[in-house]
Amino acid sequence: MEIVEVEGGEELERWLAVQNAVFPRRKSTATGLHDWRRQAEDMVWLLASEDGTPAGAGLAYVGWFSEAGVAGGDVAVLQGRRGRGIGSALYAALSAWAAARGARELDLHVAEDDPESLAWTERRGFAEVGRNAGMVLDLEAIEEPAVEPPPGIEIVSWAERPELAPGIYEAAREAHPDIPGEEDVEIGSFEEWLARDMQGSGDRPEAVFVAVAGDEVAGYAKLSLSAEPDEAAYHDLTAVRRAWRGRKVASALKASQIAWAKRQGYRKLQTQNEERNAPIRALNARFGYVLEPGTVTVRGPLSAGS
Repeated sequence: MEIVEVEGGEELERWLAVQNAVFPRRKSTATGLHDWRRQAEDMVWLLASEDGTPAGAGLAYVGWFSEAGVAGGDVAVLQGRRGRGIGSALYAALSAWAAARGARELDLHVAEDDPESLAWTERRGFAEVGRNAGMVLDLEAIEEPAVEPPPGIEIVSWAERPELAPGIYEAAREAHPDIPGEEDVEIGSFEEWLARDMQGSGDRPEAVFVAVAGDEVAGYAKLSLSAEPDEAAYHDLTAVRRAWRGRKVASALKASQIAWAKRQGYRKLQTQNEERNAPIRALNARFGYVLEPGTVTVRGPLSAGS
């Protein structure tokens, strides 16, 4: 067995083939990965091979919606290659990388319908700290919804009102601590947030919808679009300022996203909602989103060999 750090080219394509086989519902692309690496403080991709054949993929990062002292990542091993120590070797290598960057713990993201992998993490001392349910809306099965903002609110795109960026930032800064599991996450300065959250390869100002009351930003909702041709668009964040919650602002923003995605020809919208985030899950259910298996976030110690 050999583990190598991947930078790009054919090796990255082999890495992607393993990662996407293990996590088929959250397919990664080369463009998306390079963009993610740019946005994170630091990131590594590791490819494990047996006799020259790709068998496992590992990913770790720091500084991307992660708490101080905690690295995030994935360990992916192909079904036919499990039970041979590949996952443990990737875990040790990722742990060494994370320890060198000041991390003391590691968050791994595991498909909730993969009991084998969940058991693997439990044996190594990991425990669940979050669970994101997958939700999908079939845009071809619904009519375009009416956008009905509450009195005093207008829905515009960020492309129409680029000067709203500081207000969008304030909405994000207020909303993030209220998301279960992200209470201690810092989104950074305005400039950092703008570069990391709003200017990625899948970010387009016309796919960011803003609820405004005069010149005040009451909330916003953002879609993330794949750089490669794709039938799905992805919900990134819906953020409503506390003073405007409970007044159907989020509903008007969601309707705007759905209507725009249908007009653009997308066939479905996908999202993941933390299971403790009852308001957004209820909102999605009202619009017809259906559940599919999601992701469990488990936190545990770095490998003893790191």
